Amino acid sequence: MPHLLSRPLLSSRTGLAMLALITAALSTGCATTAHSQDPLEPVNRTVFSLNDGLDRAVFQPTAKAYQKVVPPVVQTGVSNFFANLQTPWSSANLLFQGRAREGASTIARFGINTTVGVLGVVDVATGWGMPQRSEDFGLTLDTWGVGSGPYVVLPIFGPSNVRDVLSLPVDSLGSLQASDVAVRNSLTALKMASKRADLLEMTRMLDQAALDKYAMVRDAHLKRRNRSAAPTETQGALPAEDPADGERLVR
Repeated sequence: MPHLLSRPLLSSRTGLAMLALITAALSTGCATTAHSQDPLEPVNRTVFSLNDGLDRAVFQPTAKAYQKVVPPVVQTGVSNFFANLQTPWSSANLLFQGRAREGASTIARFGINTTVGVLGVVDVATGWGMPQRSEDFGLTLDTWGVGSGPYVVLPIFGPSNVRDVLSLPVDSLGSLQASDVAVRNSLTALKMASKRADLLEMTRMLDQAALDKYAMVRDAHLKRRNRSAAPTETQGALPAEDPADGERLVR
């Protein structure tokens, strides 16, 4: 079982999938000067620059310190713990989308990892054929035929769209949270540090590859979130991480 806590923070399969999305964004979206889904581009670019500056000044140094101080095995356990907390809501959204078999598998994953995996710290279920699936109400609305609306960049939260912004309150209600304010705030801070640390390598890739970082992040995000445009059989292959998460400070 120890090997379950020593896996890379980003699996090779996920990394390849993210790299494919980034490459596709480079080859399709970055060659144009305007984007039909980004009518607010001047405002979005300004917010993007502010977020990027805040990330470099605050969040990246915090994540690097976390990575330096916390042993890798503990980092993986923390990442697994927070991913496990999102599993019931992912399962509910799979059921909302009519994907009953995947929904049942996902809630079974939660039960196994919460018990055998010690509150989700150890990811036992993946090795038992129950992979992690990351779903939210925005993707459910997409499945129901609700259009994404214009692309927007939110302060702190980063890349999004009108549909996903409107779904945030529903996602918040569906998330497992501690009732004690002090505990909840501490867990939120730990989650932010853990998530940002997981994405440091992705940020490095973005910085090295992008001629226009804003356009590349936008196009990768749109490809990930506009799932209804993708064939149904490929949906399960989409990575849980969004390449644009490298520029999202809070998730």
